[in-house]
Amino acid sequence: MEPCSCDTFVALPPATFDNRIIFGKNSDRLSDEVQEVVYFPAAVHDNLGEHLKCTYIEIDQVPETYAVVLSRPAWLWGAEMGANEHGVCIGNEAVWGREEVSTEEALLGMDLVRLGLERADTAEKALNVIVDLLEKYGQGGNCTEDTMAFSYHNSFLIADRNEAWILETAGKYWAAEKVQEGVRNISNQLSITTKIDQEHPGMRNYAKQKGWWDGKKEFDFAATYSYLDTATMMTSSGRYCEGYKLLNKHRGNITFATMMEILRDKPSGINMEGEFLTTASMVSILPQDSNLPCIHFFTGTPDPERSVFKPFIFVPHISQLLDTSSPTFEFEDPLKKNPGFKIKPDRRHPLYQNHQQALEVIENNEEKAKTMLDNMRKLEEELFKEMESILQNKHLDVDKIINLFPQCTKDEIRIYKSNIGS
Repeated sequence: MEPCSCDTFVALPPATFDNRIIFGKNSDRLSDEVQEVVYFPAAVHDNLGEHLKCTYIEIDQVPETYAVVLSRPAWLWGAEMGANEHGVCIGNEAVWGREEVSTEEALLGMDLVRLGLERADTAEKALNVIVDLLEKYGQGGNCTEDTMAFSYHNSFLIADRNEAWILETAGKYWAAEKVQEGVRNISNQLSITTKIDQEHPGMRNYAKQKGWWDGKKEFDFAATYSYLDTATMMTSSGRYCEGYKLLNKHRGNITFATMMEILRDKPSGINMEGEFLTTASMVSILPQDSNLPCIHFFTGTPDPERSVFKPFIFVPHISQLLDTSSPTFEFEDPLKKNPGFKIKPDRRHPLYQNHQQALEVIENNEEKAKTMLDNMRKLEEELFKEMESILQNKHLDVDKIINLFPQCTKDEIRIYKSNIGS
């Protein structure tokens, strides 16, 4: 299952610069899948008799949902990663182990990411939202729009301004680890060992019944529910270990730019290429000072090394993110109507279209490639300075911020167009 991969990271004081929590994630998906960046405002739901339609199933609605910004595969309801107006960030990973994966349609892990963000104003509350929904509705269903059957269990990294939580699941069973300082990452394997701060009440008994744990030795979640022992997990050359090494290399001075460099790292496999590739990336700055805004950077395009991290800040009356929103289809999607239908709807949004055209230029014209990449890095550096100024000076120009992400996207598209047509 290694070809399908994601990596999610968090760094907390004292490992970070200026008392910030830094969250980062690469979403690695099928190479032809489009990922969009979308915003949904806060909402009040008066008619609680109406159900909420997620990707496959309907669930009970709640009275109020928070504003969220999401990076998601354009065909589904949920999200690979995102943040809400209260500074909660969540990313999920595919994991497999001894517990059999269900192909029956239920909540996808990506649905649980969005539901956690919409319904919780702290990381721990988001964890509770996810495990309650997991207990009530279960997880399962095909995780691709393709005809290929592909299902998995999920792990989650959930962070806010104060702490982070790792939540790892095996069917309906789960364990959670609280992270209050230092660095932590997750990849496509169970990684919670003996430090378990919350758990499913039946998790240990189920493992005993299955013969996975004798009930005597210290309980190790990863060793019990997966096929990896802890020693192998910590010494292998996989992305989990490589990511941990990269975090530790910069421990004590990790910035949002550091996190972006980790997400761009190709030798480690974190920035993935091939049939499965890094289709979108996210980095968030979560200052512990509540007077400062959280800043969330998204690419909305494949390969972070050839993309621009663009900032988003929650303020009232944000402009819609039109250039990173995929087309919607009023008719029922052909694939859902007829699984044998081979033509997928064209979900490319304007940024994605221009980015892919520019990619052809980069691959075929060395001079243009250098010019374009230089201009992309200059744009990014200007944005970094601007965001750092906001954090240092504690001044937010709200009128400018409502158009911040859309304007950055237009600037990025302008760089692509100037090289595509010339």
